[in-house]
Amino acid sequence: MRRSMGAVGTSADNAAAESFFASPKREILPDRRSWPTEPAARLAVFRWLGFYNHRRRHTTIGYLAPVVLEQRSTTLAIAA
Repeated sequence: MRRSMGAVGTSADNAAAESFFASPKREILPDRRSWPTEPAARLAVFRWLGFYNHRRRHTTIGYLAPVVLEQRSTTLAIAA
């Protein structure tokens, strides 16, 4: 993972990125301090992203998973 690259004092620009990167730190790292290899660490992050996009509910989008919201938006756009 990389840190956000905003300038000092522009917290509004980095708020979404900081919030996103805080999630895996809070949800993955407490269980593990290290992984045996870099590919193992990458796999842990990949699995977390799958959970984040497909199953984790987000309060800001009405307690839906991002994939569900995107599917609904696409369906509505096609119907219009």
